[in-house]
Amino acid sequence: MNYPKEIRRYCPKCNTHTVQKVSLYKAGKRRGSALGERRHAEDKKGYGGQKFPKLAKPAKTTKKATRILTCTVCKKKFNTLGIRIRKFELVAV
Repeated sequence: MNYPKEIRRYCPKCNTHTVQKVSLYKAGKRRGSALGERRHAEDKKGYGGQKFPKLAKPAKTTKKATRILTCTVCKKKFNTLGIRIRKFELVAV
């Protein structure tokens, strides 16, 4: 799916329609010191085997593409609901 890099959309902060830049959400680097990571490592450690099933074959064939819209006036960012799609491409219109 081709999607424009800039769209004109309502900005709740500016309370008017503004041009907004579109970018794709990218997950940040995972931290080993995060509480969830530490808990998961603790569950896997020691005797008793793997606590969670290791995925042999992933169930989903696509990832959700989440768009981040940045208002060019106030620089506020808005996340949109992810679209499950194979290929998502930002194009200049």
